[in-house]
Amino acid sequence: MWEALSSPTTGRRILTSPGSRMTDPVCYRLHTHCRVSSVMSVCSPLGSPPAVNELVSHLPLQMLLYFNMFYFPCWWFSAVFMLELKFYYLAGYYQALLVAGMILLTIIEVARLYLGYIGNLREKVPELAAFWLLSFMFQLPVLLFFLTDEGIIILPLERAVHSLYLLFLLAQILAAFLALRTMTRKLILLFHLRQFGELESFRPAGMSPMRHCVI
Repeated sequence: MWEALSSPTTGRRILTSPGSRMTDPVCYRLHTHCRVSSVMSVCSPLGSPPAVNELVSHLPLQMLLYFNMFYFPCWWFSAVFMLELKFYYLAGYYQALLVAGMILLTIIEVARLYLGYIGNLREKVPELAAFWLLSFMFQLPVLLFFLTDEGIIILPLERAVHSLYLLFLLAQILAAFLALRTMTRKLILLFHLRQFGELESFRPAGMSPMRHCVI
């Protein structure tokens, strides 16, 4: 015979068999797993593999990083060549700003591409988040300064290469945001599944995993 009991803390009704009891936190975690399992069954019909085994690396982001890796040396040599041509026609503070901006942008670009590759291919959220922050907080402002401040004497070649680089950067920021959202959802699902794994370690030997259910 099954008995219907009320949880003392949450008020849920629990079906349990005589001689077996489960603590309220364990019942809550089982209830959470039931909800996760129902979502997975809806998302993976016809017995397809669960979402946790799927790769969530973002292909458009990887393509952008690949082409950016080849474009950056061309951009760098063009920018340095243009800077050398106009260097002595600039005010002293603009000379310092442009040299500092080129050095900062070059160093950050190497670290940014590395973090983007590692974070996307290996599905590492911290590295990909660092890539997104470096792109949005450092590269984007410096590049906008190179494109919009007329005091630095923007040459036609500079405007062309900077504009193309800006398109790469904006597309990478958007693609990295989408990849981060997908990877975060996968991590949340893995977290709930690990909770259920800990729950099963509390089950006495010989007890069926479906002996208790929240109703």
